Amino acid sequence: MTTSYVGRVSHSPADLLITGCTVLVHDDQERVRFERDAAIVVRDGRVESVTSGVDVTDVVGFAAVERIDARGQVALPGLINCHTHAPMVALRGLAEDLPTEQWFNDVVWPVESNFTEKDVELGARLACAEMIRAGVTCFAHHYFSMDTVAAVVAECGIRAHLGEACFSSQGPQGREKSMEFALRHRDTTDGRITTALAPHAPCTVTDVDLAATAQLALEHGLPVHLHAAENRDRTDTSLSRHGVTPIEVLDRAGLLDTDLLIAHGTGITDRDLPVLERASGRTAVATAPRGYLKFAWPDTTPIRALRAIGVPVGLATDGAASNNSLDVWESMALTSLVQKSVEGDPRRLTSRQALHHATLQSARAVGLGDSIGSIAPGRRADIVLVDLTGPHTRPVHDLAATLVHSARSADVRTTIVDGRVLMRDRELLTLDVPAVVRELEE
Repeated sequence: MTTSYVGRVSHSPADLLITGCTVLVHDDQERVRFERDAAIVVRDGRVESVTSGVDVTDVVGFAAVERIDARGQVALPGLINCHTHAPMVALRGLAEDLPTEQWFNDVVWPVESNFTEKDVELGARLACAEMIRAGVTCFAHHYFSMDTVAAVVAECGIRAHLGEACFSSQGPQGREKSMEFALRHRDTTDGRITTALAPHAPCTVTDVDLAATAQLALEHGLPVHLHAAENRDRTDTSLSRHGVTPIEVLDRAGLLDTDLLIAHGTGITDRDLPVLERASGRTAVATAPRGYLKFAWPDTTPIRALRAIGVPVGLATDGAASNNSLDVWESMALTSLVQKSVEGDPRRLTSRQALHHATLQSARAVGLGDSIGSIAPGRRADIVLVDLTGPHTRPVHDLAATLVHSARSADVRTTIVDGRVLMRDRELLTLDVPAVVRELEE
């Protein structure tokens, strides 16, 4: 066992002790590797140590408030959905097999614009249940009625990065509401809720309002979460109308000087890369490949080019109205496969690289790279246990490949956030799904 993963274990009872599992860890070069027959000690919501089962037995003598025997399972850092619109699960399957603009303008928006706060609440509850069951412990959410969503997050125990969406059509009040929400909810629920300013996109927010958002973000130390360069059409339209790409619009507005999360970025061009490189360390991109395939977009997020300039790329699903699911596990597998196809090279993206995007890079994308994204002493105890005993995962020749390409989100047995078990043996402990579904479907 590498000593960097062994913390000081107290002789007092631990809050949670997970034994007998294989643990995904990162070495000092951030390479993914696995520690077998390991145990995880959790205290006060954090990982206290990752060590061998024998060592844990010697130190705490099995003394723990709660214990999980995880033999045959793999412990992973909880997955992170880096960009979604959670209540849109209520529109799952409403508009299918349509071009993007027709899908949104003719079907989705006319229904979505009539959502009530109760619709948002029920959609958020169903979305959180879906994500917890799929091993997602944190999601970055860009939407409206965010006080309602924050209340659902506080109740069900998941972690969330929330931003109240705003458009220039709302006038200054939209931006003020986004800022007021972000300041009021920042680092609430014992730090499980973090917040961001959330202008919708350069095509719906004016340059003046984008610049004002950047100034507010810098004044108040807030990150920004928006859509930009979503697809090639958006980039081409920006170039023809304004002579600059959406990324250059963000740069001109000062947003690349903030901690910025860009959703999608499939329309990022070669001319954007030097601009983004100057902002590396502060800018990240979230990729949601299933939706791009479904809408037949000609491009995908240029992951290799972004990583080469130091821009993290996190995994996402977008909303279930376009993606049909909030399954980040599927996003992980599709990201690997799509990158192999577009690069014309089966060596990109490897299974270990996909796991890195799903863990540490996704944590960095939502501004939590110092607290989640890996299982190590001092990190928040956001952990999922994955059962690899099913016939579709055996035999295991390459554990990383089995996790990415053979395992499914349904193989997640247990989901833990901040040391609290939210799902155990596939049973949700903090949400009543049948009740939510009955009320929502009415």
